[in-house]
Amino acid sequence: MSAAPDKWRPSLTFVIFTVLATVGVLPLVGLFFFRLYDNQLIRQTQAELIAQSRVLATIYAQEVTARLDSGLTLGAEVPPNVLPDPGDQVTPIRPELDLTANDLLRRRPDAIPAPQPAQPAYLEIGARFNPIIRETQKVTLAGFRILDPQGVVIAGRYEVGQSLAHIEEVADALHGQYRATLRNRVPDRPPPPIYSFSRGLGVHVFSAMPVIVNNRVAGVIYTTRTPSNIFDHLYQERGKFVLAGLAVILGTIAIGLVFSRTITLPMRELIERAARIGRGDREAFRPLRHYGTREFAQLSQSFLGMAEQLARRSDYIATFSAHLTHELKSPLTSIKGAAELLQDSVQGKSGSLTPDEQKTFIANILSDTQRLEAMAQRLRELARAESLPQNERTELAPVIADLKSRFPMSSIEASGSLDRTIGMSGEKALIVLSHLTDNAMRHQAGTIRLEAVDERTTLLLTVSNDGEPISAPNRDRIFDAFFTTRRDQGGTGMGLAIARAVMASHGGSIRLKPTDDGVAFELQFPAA
Repeated sequence: MSAAPDKWRPSLTFVIFTVLATVGVLPLVGLFFFRLYDNQLIRQTQAELIAQSRVLATIYAQEVTARLDSGLTLGAEVPPNVLPDPGDQVTPIRPELDLTANDLLRRRPDAIPAPQPAQPAYLEIGARFNPIIRETQKVTLAGFRILDPQGVVIAGRYEVGQSLAHIEEVADALHGQYRATLRNRVPDRPPPPIYSFSRGLGVHVFSAMPVIVNNRVAGVIYTTRTPSNIFDHLYQERGKFVLAGLAVILGTIAIGLVFSRTITLPMRELIERAARIGRGDREAFRPLRHYGTREFAQLSQSFLGMAEQLARRSDYIATFSAHLTHELKSPLTSIKGAAELLQDSVQGKSGSLTPDEQKTFIANILSDTQRLEAMAQRLRELARAESLPQNERTELAPVIADLKSRFPMSSIEASGSLDRTIGMSGEKALIVLSHLTDNAMRHQAGTIRLEAVDERTTLLLTVSNDGEPISAPNRDRIFDAFFTTRRDQGGTGMGLAIARAVMASHGGSIRLKPTDDGVAFELQFPAA
């Protein structure tokens, strides 16, 4: 018996455990390696800066509008493609910063001296904003700077009077376009080593919101803030994350139990059944306690059915071989004995046989030889009967005509749906009917009647005769191989066994019908 190469292979339980463990850690992989949570915190910070800047920009625009008559100078004209559509009721600015998309810039450049100081009107507006900025910073922890149209800081805690116009995001805002960036920052103190897993601590979010009055830039609200650190946030939300972790663990365990019940346990039971079948345990053919899935149920049923069929075939071959050996032994022994007596008589080792005795021994030899030939013919028919059909079909009428030609001395009557096509070759159908007819003739039948009834998917053919009835003790044995009550008349006991094998191999059946007189068989042919 061939065996699989001896090498290490993972068990199904190990594979399932590995898959479930991988699925369980995927959220952590997304958090730490794909920066999903870092990006979420950064965009949340940007969204907050946008909201705060927009409120300040609205107040700032009102202050500028109120001072336009005093000679306040506006900045660059905003390009038409930058201005929002007047028909739009809402024009939201969506946060789009991405830590993994090369949006991280170098540390923000320092402020530089302003080429020219801000106008007094803008300085007055900045002075009005300073108290608002300080109170807002206490709550939001964000840094605020109000810039005039030239990029000079007019309000804020630091860099007042200096220019930030050379910074990329500020330069875009001075031309009327909102811009936000991520920049490296230098923390006030070294972070713990574990924070190196998260880049959120080492960046600053910068937001430059232009203030537009009469389609011109009147200033910039420049804000900045450090996003919440992922570890700080996880700690603050530790209760929720513990519950989420427990949910993932319990979900993984539940999936593992489902896999175990639907795949692992039925597979192990099927393996155990296969080992028991290999040891010859006939109890192993019973259905499994639990199949798990529809596909596994089909696989198990097919396997156990195949194993049971092979076991029956093995038992059949063993029984058939024993019967065949017994049936061959009698004629061979008779032939050998007669041949030895004839040989001794010719060689003069015993008294010479009379001519009548010699004729008797020769007749016995010929009779036994004919019996062996008939048995060999029946065995060939049985082997042919058990072969798989190959798209066979025929009409019943020509088969019955051939039957009448083969038994010209018998009275054979046929009626019913004889023109119906059956799923069997004419040769095999003739073998079945010939054995039934021959069996009837051996039991003194005078008339054989065949009646066909069409039942759509099948054709029922009743074959009855007026011969000797079958006794009650023999009714259950007539389809057994080598069972015969006419052995002395040359019967082999193979005819009805061959007929049943032919019908079974083509999906049909044959059974003995109860009758008051004579014998009747019901044959069920598959329709073609």
